[in-house]
Amino acid sequence: MQRSVCVSKKVSVTSVSDNMVRQAHHGCHPEQCRRVTLRTDTDTVIFHSRRGGFTLIEIIVVVFILALLVAIVAPNIIGRTDEARIKAAKVQIKNFETALKLFKLDNGFYPDTGQGLDALAKKPTTGNIPNNYRESGYLEQKKIPSDPWGNPYIYVSPGVYGDFDILSLGADGKEGGEGKDADIKNWDIQ
Repeated sequence: MQRSVCVSKKVSVTSVSDNMVRQAHHGCHPEQCRRVTLRTDTDTVIFHSRRGGFTLIEIIVVVFILALLVAIVAPNIIGRTDEARIKAAKVQIKNFETALKLFKLDNGFYPDTGQGLDALAKKPTTGNIPNNYRESGYLEQKKIPSDPWGNPYIYVSPGVYGDFDILSLGADGKEGGEGKDADIKNWDIQ
């Protein structure tokens, strides 16, 4: 005994000829029909389908297009991370300058090199002790952040180029350098 089922319409018939199976489909479109033939005496299943998957050429074209997009977009994104870190360091140095100016307005002097930038987060206990120190400090955070590359900022007061000097040593963490390795100095920031 042979049993055929039209999967798209869920109609089943018992037949021995393809002609009878086509009549039993009740008008389902041949492109949408998938016929399953079961033979109970041999327990075999045969799938007949008019739908196909993607061809190898179609898959290769899609992979090529995706690779092309990655090749065009990736360099633009990768190059921007270094620029973003440099800009973040400049913004942070400007924030330190603003906080140092507020410190001086309240206390009449800048923290010295020994007190460092930490004097902006907690009241100094050594050197020239400020009398009018704000209880909350001069930064939103209660600690001095590292530069975008994870290195500490360098603070010198009195500075060589002004009342104080603040600098980041860049990506390489060493003095000098060019590009992303260049030092970022408060006296060079426009």
